[in-house]
Amino acid sequence: QVQLVESGGGLVQPGGSLRLSCAASGSIFSINAMGWARQAPGKQREFVAAITSSGTTTYADSVKGRFTISRDNAKNTVYLQMNSLKPEDTADYYCNYRTSAMTYWGKGTLVTVSS
Repeated sequence: QVQLVESGGGLVQPGGSLRLSCAASGSIFSINAMGWARQAPGKQREFVAAITSSGTTTYADSVKGRFTISRDNAKNTVYLQMNSLKPEDTADYYCNYRTSAMTYWGKGTLVTVSS
């Protein structure tokens, strides 16, 4: 089993920054990819960013150049640095951990971008 716990969400003004963290525990192997997705009110969950064990990253076009995903394999933790935040970034942000058999999800952390 794998447990994922997100933290770092909150209220921030447009143009501000936040850093999300996701701590993984259980049967964790650094060879597996981790990532972030988000779900805004009334919308479907959407991909935000992902990172492989070797550090290769991918981003949604909507966050490219503003968000940075990173991971610390020694701590089984993945981060999402979010800069230049916009009101449309408001959503619940979910961490995920992917194996060949399934994808595990955290319970999410709320990010609200508002003045």
